[in-house]
This record gives sequence, C-alpha cells and structure tokens, in this order.
Amino acid sequence: MLNRTQAPDFKQVSTINFIQPEKTFLDNDIAVFTTYSGEQDLVRIEFIFNNVNWNPDKPLQAIAVSAMLNNGTKKFSSKEIAENIDFYGAFFQTEYGQDQSTVTLYSLNKHLASVLPIVKDVLSDSQFPQKELDIYIQNQKQKLQVNLQKNDILSRKEFSHALFGDTAYGVDIQLKHYDAVKRDDLLDYFKAAYQPDNCTIIVAGKFNEESFSLLNAQFGKNWEKSEAVKNNFSFEPSKRTEVYKEKSESLQSAIRIGQLAVNRKHEDFAGLQILNCVLGGYFGSRLMNNIREDKGYTYGIGSGIVSLKNAGYFFIATEVGTDVCSAALTEIYKEINLLKNELVEEEELELVRNYMLGSMLGSLENVFSHADKFKNIYFAGLDYSYYENYINKVKTISAEEIRNLANKYLKTETFTEVIVGRK
Repeated sequence: MLNRTQAPDFKQVSTINFIQPEKTFLDNDIAVFTTYSGEQDLVRIEFIFNNVNWNPDKPLQAIAVSAMLNNGTKKFSSKEIAENIDFYGAFFQTEYGQDQSTVTLYSLNKHLASVLPIVKDVLSDSQFPQKELDIYIQNQKQKLQVNLQKNDILSRKEFSHALFGDTAYGVDIQLKHYDAVKRDDLLDYFKAAYQPDNCTIIVAGKFNEESFSLLNAQFGKNWEKSEAVKNNFSFEPSKRTEVYKEKSESLQSAIRIGQLAVNRKHEDFAGLQILNCVLGGYFGSRLMNNIREDKGYTYGIGSGIVSLKNAGYFFIATEVGTDVCSAALTEIYKEINLLKNELVEEEELELVRNYMLGSMLGSLENVFSHADKFKNIYFAGLDYSYYENYINKVKTISAEEIRNLANKYLKTETFTEVIVGRK
C-alpha cells in the first residue's frame, strides 16, 4: 500500500548533456552557429545585432528601430510583410534587449526560399515610414502613461535608474523622449547597427546544406558594412540609496531592493546564484516561506541575479499591502542577516541543489533551449566549461561558502531601496 504521508525518495541529477552548435561562416564572414535537430521540419533563425552608438540624448533609437523594423521597406508595406510571412505559415518577430537586438524567424524548412528574401529586405532596407512612426509614438506614449500608474513597473524603472543612471541599462524614459524621436535618427541607427559586421546568426532546428546555401545567398553577399561603436558602460558601487515615491491612493506598495553585483564572467557568479535561490529564487525560498506563507504579506516575493554584458545586479521584488510595508522590509532584512550569520542546514541545501539541477535539466527540453543556453555563454565571451563549473558548484558548494558569499555581496549598507506606494 502506498503511504501518501511520506515524501518519495529523490535522486540528484547526475549528468546534464548539452548539444553544442556547429560554427560556419557566410561568404561575408558572418558567423553562423547551428544546433541541428532533424525530427521536425521547423527551423528558428535568429539574427542578433549588438546595440551600438549609445546616445543619452536619443535614448529611444535602438528601441524604436527594433520595434518598427518590419513596418515597411521600399518594396513592401508593413501589411504586405505580415501577409507574406503568414502565407507561408512562418512567424517573424523583433526583440530589443539591453545589450543586443534580435530578429527571429520561425519557418518550415521547405519555405525558407520564399521567406528569407522578405527577411533580407527588412534587414537591409527598412524605411520607418513617418505614418507608421506617428502611430508608434502615439501608442507608446499611451502605454507609458498607463504603466506609470502601476507601482511595480514604476519601482522597476526607479530601481534601474538608481543603479545605472542615464545608460541603456537605466535610462528613465519619459514622454518627452517619444516626442523627440525623428525618422532620420532611426535611419541613422539602422544603418549603423543592422550590418553584417555587427551580426551573429544562431540557427536551431532542421537545417541542412541546402538551407545554409539559401541563407548564404541572401545574407552572405551584397550587404553593406559600416563602422559602429559597441555600447560599453562602467559602474561604481554607490552608498545606500533610498527612493520613495508616495502614492497616497495605493492599496499596495511595490518594493524593489538590491545592488550592483557580478555578471556571468565572474568566478563567484555560480555561487551567488545558489545563494540567491536559497533566499528568494524559487517557490520554497526563505522569502516566500516567511513573507508569503508565514506572514501573509504578499502573494509573491522573489529575488534574482541578472547578468548583463557590462554589469550584473541582485534584486528583491514584491508588492505588499501598504499597512504592512514597513513590517515586510523588516522581515526581508532579517532573512538576509540570517544568511550572513548562520549556516544553511544540509537538508535545505540539498533541496536547493536538487531544484537547481532539475531546473537546468528541465530547461533543455528542445533544440531551441540548447541554442538559448549557447547564447548565454557566447555573448558573455565564455565556453561550455561555464556550465560544467556551474553544475559542479551546485553539487559541491558548502554552507560556509554560502555564508561567505552572503557577507561579500549582500551588503545592506549599500543597497538601493525603492518603495512606490505608501510605507
């Protein structure tokens, strides 16, 4: 008879295998990294461009260009681009990130000959029509006005600006910035950033020699090169910063706490991820157990470690009732101090180990996931030894190491603390 009062035994994940991509080059030396899977006739092709030429006076250049990239070329209108892509059952999207901007195509392999020329036209001849730009500006201003009423979004915005200032990582976007967006500025940025010498192509799925030839025919020739300066930022840790945005009508207060930390390149990063998991990185974390389960102050609270190209940072985020905001802050700092002064018990550490290894294994569910793991290390200038070291650190880290890392990186006296609402 099965005893349902007893938790089942578990075993630690022993090995995690990664599918490493094959590296080739187009005729114009664009690097192509291909992770193969021949099971389904589907391929994902990502064109990834480093963000360049950061100008604090024009903070929306890269963002607007990414958003409007498929809004029209000399050959196709935005409607025609969408209809042509849809006709072949393909999917085409653009995404802006703080370090890179990505153009992604999902397509059946058999339709690549038809859809790749459309993508090439977009990446080489986008025009950013003034009519489309006017609509974009109007919509984004309305969206910003709505978002500025949301405490969690406003707290995130204030937190980033406090840490990173007027850089691409922390710029405080305001309505006036949208009013200053000009079509000529978008064209200038497009010509500087969306060029072969600034492009990396990552392919995942069913992609054979014929497919590569089609890609090379479109993107390996007749694509102009230009000179652009990659974004490069440096940041110095600051003294403790407190930002309070009072909203007297709020029923909840948004809390965001944290500080600059290390990024993926640093030898402490893996250990810091484990420390973060214990504190607030999963549903069974200490912050969740205390502030949600025990105190009932919030529906959810979590912490995270973010790795950017030129920086890393640690944060804790939650929303709580305004009447318990001060009490929640007290409990957050109490949990941090416990990690700095007491050793994590082995039972809790084993649970975290199994969770993190299981999450890593579960995140490799398909060929696209393996390509995503490659992107994480490639754009950080790392190789697959990073994952070997990470897995080894999760398996072997001691409670003493976690306590040492807490004292080294969770320096509450230099935290940035942002509260939006009432306290």
